[in-house]
Amino acid sequence: IQTRVVDDAMNDVGPGEVGEIVYRGPTMMQGYWNKPEATAEAFFGGWFHSGDLVKQDEEGFVWVVDRKKDMIISGGENIYCAEVENVLFGHPSIREAAVVGRPDGKWGEVPVGVVALDGADDLTIDELEPYLNENLARYKHPKDIVVVEELPRNASGKVLKHTLRKDFAG
Repeated sequence: IQTRVVDDAMNDVGPGEVGEIVYRGPTMMQGYWNKPEATAEAFFGGWFHSGDLVKQDEEGFVWVVDRKKDMIISGGENIYCAEVENVLFGHPSIREAAVVGRPDGKWGEVPVGVVALDGADDLTIDELEPYLNENLARYKHPKDIVVVEELPRNASGKVLKHTLRKDFAG
């Protein structure tokens, strides 16, 4: 199987740059069963587009940064939800965290954090701000924090980001 890390124009990106990992080869699936739209979306230019945004180092090791559909573009800057979520997970009051993009008239999109707390009654963005300042570039800070009992998950335990977008970022 051949792999490449590419930008949106299918140009290879350099070591340390973020791009989408794409695959092709004789043992690759030919498409999604009875899903022609999903097949057309994922297979083009002879490559399977995974939707995974990755960084590759000079030795060829690859790190997943985020899902392409979860990336937020705010004021022309890329914000990777997984990075913001990892910072939120590090806060002692936060048990679970997910970040989604909310449309914004000025910035295009802004991040919104949805969190379940670990023993605390409430957590505001103002209370969280000093922690975020120490751990995250300012433009990546969630503009709002929504506190929930628990994050919605599917049967395999994956957070249902589409539900969070609909409920808190619409």
